[in-house]
Order: sequence, then structure tokens, then C-alpha cells
Amino acid sequence: MDEPTQRNPVRAGVIVTGTEVLTATIRDENGPWISQQLTSLGIELAEILVVADHRNDLRNALEHMRSVGIDLIITTGGLGPTADDLTAEVVAEFTGRELRLDREMEAKIEQILSRFAASTTVNLTAEAINAANRKQALIPRGATALDPVGTAPGLVVPGPDGIVVLVLPGPPRELRPMWATALGLPPVKEVLGRATPLHFYRLRMFGTPESELAMELREIEADGNSLDELEVTTCLRKGEVEIDVRYRDGAEGAADALRAELQSRFAKTLYSVDGTTVDQVVAGLLQGHRLGLAESCSAGLLAARIADVPGASDYFAGGAVTYSDESKTGLLGVDPDLIERHGAVSDEVAEAMAIGALEQFAADVAVSITGIAGPGGGTGEKPVGLVCFHARNIAGETKSLSPVIPGGRRDVRERSALVGMHLLRRLLGQG
Repeated sequence: MDEPTQRNPVRAGVIVTGTEVLTATIRDENGPWISQQLTSLGIELAEILVVADHRNDLRNALEHMRSVGIDLIITTGGLGPTADDLTAEVVAEFTGRELRLDREMEAKIEQILSRFAASTTVNLTAEAINAANRKQALIPRGATALDPVGTAPGLVVPGPDGIVVLVLPGPPRELRPMWATALGLPPVKEVLGRATPLHFYRLRMFGTPESELAMELREIEADGNSLDELEVTTCLRKGEVEIDVRYRDGAEGAADALRAELQSRFAKTLYSVDGTTVDQVVAGLLQGHRLGLAESCSAGLLAARIADVPGASDYFAGGAVTYSDESKTGLLGVDPDLIERHGAVSDEVAEAMAIGALEQFAADVAVSITGIAGPGGGTGEKPVGLVCFHARNIAGETKSLSPVIPGGRRDVRERSALVGMHLLRRLLGQG
């Protein structure tokens, strides 16, 4: 019996067009969003290129993607009425198709622009409207035009070597509904039909260095667990390590074995095996509790994370930002002599702050944070980045830490909130 033929994965590339994106005047939201859509469709995203509004730069990006075997090229931006909006023209040249005026599309754009002119104080002359109509209604011969959500139509253009070029506008509110329409058109459907399902899971860890994880992954392979069928990527993101595992049909066994190995080897630090965030985990653990917070250097960032999860009012009683010594004493009842003896940034004061939060908010669980965010204020004994944490419940069970958190002021403050979340998670019984 013949073995089934192994199909090569369908590969896509995204070209983000716009000098304003390249210079970081505008943040690219389209590339990451399209990446998620492609993954869900089983298409491998090979690269995202950002190019300026220059004809040669866009043409070179298209030719590069052709040279590396991209099946589906997606462009975003460069479809407006101005002289530097060149995408449709350059894609027509790349695919060897002449531009023609689509009278039906011209009429649709005219209606859109006329409605816009009537609803604003902007004075658009008939000449300006007609010029915009003509430019945006130029469609490569043989391409399929996508009705505009704003004023610019999208395009599905068959290209050389079986490539399909999907041309989309830059504004996300226009691109996303147009994407859904494009997926149903024959040239795009043909590409999608060649894709095989791409499965994915994400693990989250806190407290394990990437270097240790890399070493364990090598040991897992050395122990006979092949990772050849898996795409494993690790990323240190805001103090946590994320492990993304992608695989196709037939590799389920290897994917499950890897997850089991990582759970066994990192039982203390692997807190999420399905991508659930620590904020969501803590929200689940807090059900049936009443939480009080006391924050100094983090200045409410932990409270903001707690309150950001829907339903937080069920368990979040409140928080006090006690930045000054006087507020620690006045709002939380911290003994001034304790601050005098040990300093505001100390394990002793962190403990007193947590006890004060329990009492102040009639809570049964509390977390406190006090530290030196910098850039000044550090000493040899207490350097910048030193943060003292204390978590305790009404029964007197406690968790405490006093790490020196690296980075600048913002890093220290944001990571303090993250550490506070994980300390709370451990106090509530996970990890």
C-alpha cells in the first residue's frame, strides 16, 4: 500500500506598507492580527515586512516573497487617493496585469465620498471627488475587487508562479471585515484548500529562566522524545516565559508527550498548560474570597490588573496606594516606629501593610508591595529594584518575597504587579 503523500505547508507573507508605520508614528496592528487568522487556518506565516511608501521598496518586498516560495502575499495600506498610495499599481506591475477603470467601483466610491462630504464641514469639490474615484477604482485586469468598507476597495490578484496577492487597506476597522469577505473568494479558497490544520497550545511559566528551559528541552530530546514534528518557540514576556507549540495532524502524540514532560519537570513554575493568564487564574482562585491590597511603589498597578478581569467586584474589596510613610501609618495603621527601625522598604513594613489591608477592607486575603522603583533612592544595603512583597490570609498563612527586580522604573513597577499576582496565586493554593 502506498504511503500518503506529505504535503508542504502553505506559506504566507505580510507586507505592511506605510512610512508612518516604519517610523513608528503609527503602530502596526494588522500584522499580528493577520498572523492569528492565518494560524487558525493552518497557514504558516513566514514573515512580516514593513516598507515605506516607495515604489521600489514595495516591489522588492513582493519579489523577495516570490523568491522564497510564498503562496499567499497579503499587503496592507497604500490604497488611498494620494500620490504615495501605490500598492494597487505596484501589485499590478508585479502580477503583469494592466490597470483598468472599474466603472461600477467608481460609482460606489463616489457615493461613499458624497455621503462623507454631506455629513462634514470639509469642502470636497467635484473635481477632488472625481480624482479620488478614478485612482481608487483602478483595478488590475483579472483581479477581483472587494467592496470598500471605508473608501478604498481591496483586491484579490492572481500572481506569478501560482501566488495569490491579497491587497487590503491599512485601517484595521476596514481591513478586518474585508478579510472575512476575501476568504470566500475562489483564488483565496484554493490556497486555503491546500492548507493542513495547524494545532497550537501555549504554556506559561513564572520563575524559570529561559536558559534552564532550553537545557531541559535538549534533555527531553536526548531522552528519546523527538521534537522534529513540532515547532517549539519560547519567549520571555514581561517576566514570564511563554512556550508555544505548533504541530500538524499526525504529531499529536509528540505534542502531548512534550506537554507531559514539561509539566513533570517544572511542576513548581509551570502554572498554565492551556494559555490561561495569571490574571485569569487568580480571578478563578479568588472566587469566594474578599481581597484587600496595599501598594506603595506599584501605585495601583496590581489593583488595576485585578479589576481588569470581568467579575472582579465579586471578590475585590479595595486597595490603598500608600506611597508616603504618613499614608502607610494613617491608612493602614503601620507603626511609625517600625518604619523608623526597618525602613519603608522592608519585610517588616510589607507584613504590617498586608495586615492593615486585611483590617481596612474587612478582607480574608491581602497582598502588599513596597519597594524602590528608582532611578534614585537606592543604597548599598537596599539597591534600586528591591521590592518587598507580603501575602497573607485571615488564618495567618503567609507568602513573602524580597527580590531585586532588574530594569528601569517602569519595569520595576510593572513587574512588581506581576510578582504580586503570582504570590497571591501561590497563597490561594496553586503552586
